[in-house]
Amino acid sequence: MSLVVTDTLADERVEFTADGDVTLYVCGLTVSDDPHLGHARLWFHADVLHRWLEHLGYDVRHVENVTDVNEKITARVGERDEWAAERDVAEAFTATTFDAMRGLNLLRAEVYPRVTEHLPEIRDLVETLVEKGYAYESNGSVYFDVTTFEAYGKLSNQDVAELEAQGEPDERSEKRNPADFALWKADGVSEAAAREHAKHDHGDSVPEGETWASPWGEGRPGWHVECSAMSTTHLGDTLDIHMGGRDLVFPHHENEIAQSEAATGETFARHWLHVGLLAMDGEKMSSSIGNFWTVPDALDELGVNVVRTFYAGAAYRSEQALTEETVAEAEERWERLSRTYDRAVDALDSTEARAKAEDAALREAVDAAREEFAAAMNDDLNLREATAALLELTDAVNRHVDGASGDAEGDADSAYDYRGLREAVEAFEALAGDVLGLQFETETDGDVELAGELVELVLDVREAERDAGNYERADDLRDALRDVGVEIEDGPDGATYRFE
Repeated sequence: MSLVVTDTLADERVEFTADGDVTLYVCGLTVSDDPHLGHARLWFHADVLHRWLEHLGYDVRHVENVTDVNEKITARVGERDEWAAERDVAEAFTATTFDAMRGLNLLRAEVYPRVTEHLPEIRDLVETLVEKGYAYESNGSVYFDVTTFEAYGKLSNQDVAELEAQGEPDERSEKRNPADFALWKADGVSEAAAREHAKHDHGDSVPEGETWASPWGEGRPGWHVECSAMSTTHLGDTLDIHMGGRDLVFPHHENEIAQSEAATGETFARHWLHVGLLAMDGEKMSSSIGNFWTVPDALDELGVNVVRTFYAGAAYRSEQALTEETVAEAEERWERLSRTYDRAVDALDSTEARAKAEDAALREAVDAAREEFAAAMNDDLNLREATAALLELTDAVNRHVDGASGDAEGDADSAYDYRGLREAVEAFEALAGDVLGLQFETETDGDVELAGELVELVLDVREAERDAGNYERADDLRDALRDVGVEIEDGPDGATYRFE
């Protein structure tokens, strides 16, 4: 069975096809705040898609942008002493975003392009659109004329004539049509926008953000044109898959299509996949209304495996509710998988596992789990059913372990089925591990984790000694760690360590 996905542009389920490398572009985060579980839901589903495509044998070129130019970022300038400019804020939240991605066990994208790196490409794209008659300059700003692109509205199924105004109210006097959108904005961030998005009192000193030179004067790029420039720079004029949150269908993705296809004359993306929103207590998670659970906090409380198992509990295209019940279900599912994996490994590695022991039911269950998992994944990434297939396998493994006596002196019927257990363990590792991104811990992994916790405890004590002026004692602690194979390096942000 081939992979079938729900394509927003086609408005139906379609078979996915690609020749050679798969180019996957994911609309990344505007780094104006710490990432929350709503952002991470998109990351997870993009990650699983990436993993499944690789499982199917494709080479995946995955690019995910970082929007580091935005009025929400500018609005936070001055909130902390070290945030003296827009880039300071962006750098701080880019760092927390990357930390969150690593904590979620996401495969790394090929690149994470930033808007500030691609100003030349953005200006070139805008110039092309002006030269081709799709865009026009007005008072130092440049707008895309939606009436010039015949297919405008094809993604969101809207009629140009019925569209409401886009952009800020102060733009309307500059535009030919209310629905025209900005490709380049003259000057910096307006005072009104900076105050609207601020999380602190700016007083009389309101930041304007960074501006750049252009053929139309000093200004800033429009939001939509940024993604078109970054995606085509790194993945070419036509993408295999463009992925993003459902809230981006209009206007962001609609505008991406218009400006990209107008500029190149090529199909911008063959498939559009949109991830549904995450709701907490019935509301869309949004950093603007403050009802969000940050990724670091969720990882601290639940752990990466429960978070990923939670996301696997609902279809990517639907809304998902974050409740005590859905989290408890995720905890129970992960516990079943983890406990059974450990039991299977323990039995497999024991002396009671025999080469000639054979449990036909166990081996059949492994084959069935692999087949059902693949069928579910190819059915529009049906992660809930894919997980259910793995849980069925846990039942078969537990029946085998419970039913075998493990009697080393007995016959093969009393021993553990080595081949069957090995195949079960490999299925868990390949499907739950490599595809779903769950992390089964070995005894060694646990030892390393404990060792790291002990090192951090010693470093805390060492820092306290330094603060108290007991530098000789602090040096002794450093030397003691070095003697047991832990190298310490002191830096401006504190001490770091690595095992030799």
